[in-house]
Amino acid sequence: MSRSLTGVVGSILLVVACADADAKPGFRQSAFGKTADGAAVDLYTLTNSNGMVARITNFGGIVVALETPDRDGKTADVVLGFDALDAYLKSNPYFGCIVGRYGNRIAGGRFTLDGKAYTLARNNGANHLHGGVKGFDKVVWNAKPRSDANGVALELNYLSKDGEEGYPGNLAVTVTYTLTDDNELRIDYLATTDKPTVVNLTHHGYFNLDGAGAGDILDHVLMIKASRFTPVDKGLIPTSELRDVKDTPMDFTKPAAIGARIDAQDEQIAFGPGYDHNWALDRESDDLSLAARLVSPKTGRVMEVLTTEPGVQFYSGNFLDGTLTGKNGKMYGKRAGLCLETQHFPDSPNQPSFPSTVLRPDGKYKSTTVYKFSVLKP
Repeated sequence: MSRSLTGVVGSILLVVACADADAKPGFRQSAFGKTADGAAVDLYTLTNSNGMVARITNFGGIVVALETPDRDGKTADVVLGFDALDAYLKSNPYFGCIVGRYGNRIAGGRFTLDGKAYTLARNNGANHLHGGVKGFDKVVWNAKPRSDANGVALELNYLSKDGEEGYPGNLAVTVTYTLTDDNELRIDYLATTDKPTVVNLTHHGYFNLDGAGAGDILDHVLMIKASRFTPVDKGLIPTSELRDVKDTPMDFTKPAAIGARIDAQDEQIAFGPGYDHNWALDRESDDLSLAARLVSPKTGRVMEVLTTEPGVQFYSGNFLDGTLTGKNGKMYGKRAGLCLETQHFPDSPNQPSFPSTVLRPDGKYKSTTVYKFSVLKP
């Protein structure tokens, strides 16, 4: 990544915003509470040289806060979540967590690998969602600071044992969060297994570039670098088709306000309460490349999503309903935040035409996603 402060991205002139030009990068650890079974949970505060701050807990690898400036230099937290651990221990919509062993849905909670059938937890109607009843979002990870030339980093480690939530193989997982001096939150995933298994890890951050609890995201302008998406059935399981986005509400190849077409009805693409679909990214290689760009016209904040993954799930916060009290006592109403979950496609273990999510003992699962923040130039 370039270390320059300005650059032209598409037709938008951007500048890396500095909350505090004299800030010193650093790493701080503090207690964040205990789980129901008494396991200690910590909160790790990462600060870069611009004064941008990421607060991450080792419970579920949750990004509790992400503080970044707007066009006027005013800093705000741009991710939804809670002030205290107790709220994360209760049922919540996967705020800010690491999702695994398999992000998104697996139809019927089952798949076959090398001729053997595996049954998973059905925790989303008839389907398996985000790793099951106790996925990676609900476990305490081992955590330690890590030296990184690009910024301050937190390494998280977890061993998912053979049979956990129905998955085969002992899966050793390392997830590293790095807050760079280019105002990037970089997430590097690494996993190995001792038996053939399936893996699809992602980050489930809910973003609102106006600030958490500042209203809905309908006026945010989104670009997704994808000319195709995967239509789904009523259970949100892909039909196996890759369909062109042209002339549908799914077309974000050119920047568009999220609210412009969100309530359009189109039974052919199972379009209902809003966006909750996988886009097949237009990629020229497996290298880290731009997947999406999100802009808040109100604050001037810009978030670019870069990834090595083949897809991204855009979820527009359709099921937030105002019953959750978030940070600073603010209620999270419908579409108070959005997710851009980089991933392999949903239900890939049952869809041979999709990119494979199979990991074998002689291989390594490696993936990188970057959320890069800047502001529109005044």
